[in-house]
Amino acid sequence: MEKEAREPQSGMIKKIIFSLAIFLSIFHLYTGGFGLLTPMIQRSVHLYLVLILVFLLYPLTFKKVGRTFDYIAIALSIASAIYIFRTYETLLHRIGDTSLMDVFFGVVTIVLVLEATRRVTGWILALIGVVFIFYSYFGAYFPGVFESSNMSTNRFISLVFLSSEGLWGSTLAIAATFVALFVIFGAFLNATGAGKVFIDLAYFFGGRYRGGPAKVAVISSALMGTVSGSPVANVSSTGQFTIPLMKKIGYKPKVAASIEAVASTGGSIMPPIMGAGAFVMAEMTGISYGEIIIAAAIPAILYYLSVYFYVDLEAAKDNLKGLSKAELPDFKKTFMAGFHLYIGLGVLIYLLVINQSSPMYSAFWSIVALVVSYVVVYFKQIDWSFLPNALVDGAKGMLLTTVACATAGIVVGVVNLTGIGVTLTTLMVNIGGTSLILTLIVTMIACIIMGMGLPPTAAYILLGVLTAPALVKLGIEPLYAHMFVFYFSCLAPITPPVALASFTAAGIADSDPLKTSITSAKIGLVAFIIPYMFIFGPALLAQGTILEIGWTFIMACLGVFVLAIALTGWYKRNLIWYERLWALVTALLLISAEVITDFIGMGLFAGLIVLIYTTRKQERIVLQMNVSE
Repeated sequence: MEKEAREPQSGMIKKIIFSLAIFLSIFHLYTGGFGLLTPMIQRSVHLYLVLILVFLLYPLTFKKVGRTFDYIAIALSIASAIYIFRTYETLLHRIGDTSLMDVFFGVVTIVLVLEATRRVTGWILALIGVVFIFYSYFGAYFPGVFESSNMSTNRFISLVFLSSEGLWGSTLAIAATFVALFVIFGAFLNATGAGKVFIDLAYFFGGRYRGGPAKVAVISSALMGTVSGSPVANVSSTGQFTIPLMKKIGYKPKVAASIEAVASTGGSIMPPIMGAGAFVMAEMTGISYGEIIIAAAIPAILYYLSVYFYVDLEAAKDNLKGLSKAELPDFKKTFMAGFHLYIGLGVLIYLLVINQSSPMYSAFWSIVALVVSYVVVYFKQIDWSFLPNALVDGAKGMLLTTVACATAGIVVGVVNLTGIGVTLTTLMVNIGGTSLILTLIVTMIACIIMGMGLPPTAAYILLGVLTAPALVKLGIEPLYAHMFVFYFSCLAPITPPVALASFTAAGIADSDPLKTSITSAKIGLVAFIIPYMFIFGPALLAQGTILEIGWTFIMACLGVFVLAIALTGWYKRNLIWYERLWALVTALLLISAEVITDFIGMGLFAGLIVLIYTTRKQERIVLQMNVSE
């Protein structure tokens, strides 16, 4: 869970934060456009600047004493950075033969990372880091298969601090390269009015129909969420507009909040950016970015179709209207207001998908295109403060992912050192030998629990190391295994009891947080079903012939529509409990990517429709007879 940064009291501290944040963003723009520095320098500059910003923006609360600790932490961060810069060329040569200074600055950096993680994300991830460090030292005292040899401080520092397998490994590399640039890209989108344009466009296309504001939430949150990658941030921005309007036209507060929470959470699985998850997966698996976003497309479409159908049926059930024409924005004016956004996003998609450029190169030139087109279009009325504001917001947006990835790097280092990763994989493989479904359920639970305390991308990075290898060993293709882990890592924000996106939306809607989270999980039920379906039916991940993929997609679309009927309990009339159960079974059969289940599902659906229309006709006849009497 991301904590709120506290506004610094001192004007001098505000200026320092402002300057450091702009420097951090410019550093990433420069390295993204003109070439990365050596890995250790790139990652250490990024990490230590982030640590300093964290200790300035998230100070300890006990006033003068707390501030003293903050300044000590900042001084140690600067000293550690200087040490790395002066000795990085011989760093790898000192592995296994650490000096006293290596141990000192290694311990200092690890403690600073854990403390920064605690301040930004809360206790959960920081404690996970502490537990793994404890295990590395006292593994010999653990029972059974978890027993490992005790580790010396020399070996621990060598492999976690000096090598590229621990703190400075691939997890931090992800945060210090393309994730940082995409966070800056998102900040520039917001600074140049993307939020308002996306919401206004969503109002134009969805606002006029029944349940219009809820459909606006679905469309706008999908557009914003794929870039931001943060369900909570997405709810906080779009939810301020959509939730009050949903309540105004008649949606219950908990339903309005749940619709926004589910729509915002889905942004993390929506191509082409997936909150940077697609790039992380490409880095971890070696699978091309293009293949990943193609595979992610059908599940993401099904997710949003399911939410859209739920919204529509709920509106029909309660006879909720759309917005009047006077309340809708002017399309031409709204569309032209976003001209610069289409340029930036168009350049991004062209470079990533068609030109197959690197994520960093693509993000850099997309930012350039976005800014240049914005300046050209709005030159006469431009407020030039958008530039520093976007740079500062971009730097602040990096903090959570960076400290989470740094702590994840420590955990990954311990996993590699102690062999606990192999142990976990063996255990899961043994479970899978008995029941693959049971292994998938265990993986799902682990992903959701980890996702409760981490942003989706950081949770996926950690679990991609701990759980995905076991699924691969059980014979599941790497793409399917990593997609499974990624999807469930993204669903924690709407999963009770700790559903942060739902809680945030509940605060805006003034509804009960727990009831809202339960309703969110209900609306987003399809997201908990589809990962199991694509493990056994890879056509849902666009794997197979065009005919197989097309048939599976059409049947799955029908399935999510029937699922919405089951969840709302309404289609043309209120359904009886056994009809809802009938609809639920039908939906599962249709979503399952098997031809036999599709035909059975279509038969059941036809039967259900006949039953609904027959009884509805009978009800009308009875009603007419009563009226005539």
